[in-house]
Amino acid sequence: MTSTLQSAATTEAVQRPGRWLALSVLVLAVLLVAVDATVLGLATPYISEDLRPTGTQLLWIGDVYSFVIAGLLVSMGSLGDRIGRKRILLVGATAFGAISVLNAYATTPELMILARALLGVAGATLMPATLALIRNLFHDPRERSLAVGIWGATASAGTAVGPIVGGFLLEHFWWGSVFLINLPVMAVLVLVGIKLLPESRNPNPGPWDLSSVVLSLVGVIAVVYAVKEFAAHGVTWEPLAAGALGATALYAFVRRQLTLPAPLLDMRLFRNRGFSGAVLADLLTILGLSGLVFFLSQYLQLVQSRGPLEAGLAELPAAVGAVAAGLLAGTLARRYSVRAVVAGGLAAIGLALASLTLLDQSTGYPMLGTALLMVGVGAGFSFTVTADVILSSVPKEQAGAASAVSETAYELGAALGIAVLGSIVTGVYRGFAAPAGTPAGAHESLGGAVEAASAMPSPTAQELLSSAREAFVDGLAIAAGAGAVVLLATAVAAWFMLRNQRLESRL
Repeated sequence: MTSTLQSAATTEAVQRPGRWLALSVLVLAVLLVAVDATVLGLATPYISEDLRPTGTQLLWIGDVYSFVIAGLLVSMGSLGDRIGRKRILLVGATAFGAISVLNAYATTPELMILARALLGVAGATLMPATLALIRNLFHDPRERSLAVGIWGATASAGTAVGPIVGGFLLEHFWWGSVFLINLPVMAVLVLVGIKLLPESRNPNPGPWDLSSVVLSLVGVIAVVYAVKEFAAHGVTWEPLAAGALGATALYAFVRRQLTLPAPLLDMRLFRNRGFSGAVLADLLTILGLSGLVFFLSQYLQLVQSRGPLEAGLAELPAAVGAVAAGLLAGTLARRYSVRAVVAGGLAAIGLALASLTLLDQSTGYPMLGTALLMVGVGAGFSFTVTADVILSSVPKEQAGAASAVSETAYELGAALGIAVLGSIVTGVYRGFAAPAGTPAGAHESLGGAVEAASAMPSPTAQELLSSAREAFVDGLAIAAGAGAVVLLATAVAAWFMLRNQRLESRL
């Protein structure tokens, strides 16, 4: 009798009306985060000109959001499992919209860094909740694969919509307008989500352990800060101390999770080779990609002199490729194998990055567009399948925590990528030979060099710009090579770690 009731309940869940409309609300949240991440790259030259950040401050503006969100994702995913994923999603979306206003009206580099950090706190509530709700909305494995594909495709579409809308706004309004576009999306998400989204939570969650929250936050931020400082300035006592603090905090976090009756993160999840392999693939893929992507918009605008809207349109092939691949990924992973689709996708990204080591100031768009298309297709295959593997590896009661691990890997990879690969670009750039009388700010960022050149006599300005752009492109090519090595190594690791991994085909 119990079995019959459970079967009926499962069937009802599979056939729940309105689940696809509910999915449309969840992808709005993904769109919100993706648009915000992509418009920052386009706005960076304008922020640099207006707020005059140093090179280090500019990197902090780019990566502090990822630092904070990476440190809080596990805590917020676990909190959503406890108090309700719908509730934390709607509260987080409201806060995300409000803090976007603070980003838009920041008047100093320090205030901008603070605003980005606060946005990370709000953003940490969104992504785990969306994936966890998908896990609870779609019980049929094939439907869930399609839903995850749509979720991933929307994130990719956001990377296309963001630069195009952002480029239009930057050509007609001030740079702060790119953050205000979050407000209408947030408003629709909250108003429609209240009506359509079902609430879900872990029925027996246990208490939310604040000591674990603090340990995870301190551990992740301190370790990422240490890596960033090592990459930028070499080995000094300050990053050594931060790294030691972070490692100690993370060790204490893991030990505490193993002893708590209701841990913030169930460490036993990592005993599943498929789960661990998918998480590692996500982290290293984003690490290899993010530093390059952060500087690509600057290359298109400040080196090739494209307008912001044209630069946004130039990045469109990556999103198109990711959308198409994301929708096909689940089907191909079932027809062939999980490891073939994931490893193949990673190898495609690695080869595309390798081609960008040939980049120079006059590289034609056919080469750039082809490389971006390959990056998009590879990412669409890899991220969609790894998300599906992670969700299907855990009971639905732990969907929030598992989703948070996936998103933490993503955001941690983004922070490390910007820190390490971004520091390669900045380090190579700072060494360029400048004509006499060049202000010190020209060596901090390419935006600073462009601004300095505007106040110099024409021959001297051209000499400065030529030297600065050449150094920037050299740094970008080296970073692309480093990213290619990371991606190709990750493809090999995924081939072995995802051996015999299968996606579910039916209930």
